[in-house]
Amino acid sequence: MKIAKATQRPGQTKEQTKLIAQGIQKGIEQYKKQQKAKARELDKNLKKSRKRLTEEHEDTNTEVQVEVKHSLLPWVLLILSWVVFGCYFLFIA
Repeated sequence: MKIAKATQRPGQTKEQTKLIAQGIQKGIEQYKKQQKAKARELDKNLKKSRKRLTEEHEDTNTEVQVEVKHSLLPWVLLILSWVVFGCYFLFIA
């Protein structure tokens, strides 16, 4: 009502001012609804992005763990072969 009175023109009736106030109020309500809808949509998009990033991060972690397991095998075999080689010379020589 304050905004409607502030923009009131000379010769404007109270009924016209009330109608203007109602129009302003309706416009504000529509604007708020639009902003809420935009905020919800933005939230959904952010959640999807975060979920996708965490899935990609988990996938890369899994790949790294697999590589670590494969890189340990040659070292274990090397150490085992040296132990067997050493035992062979200790017991035969």
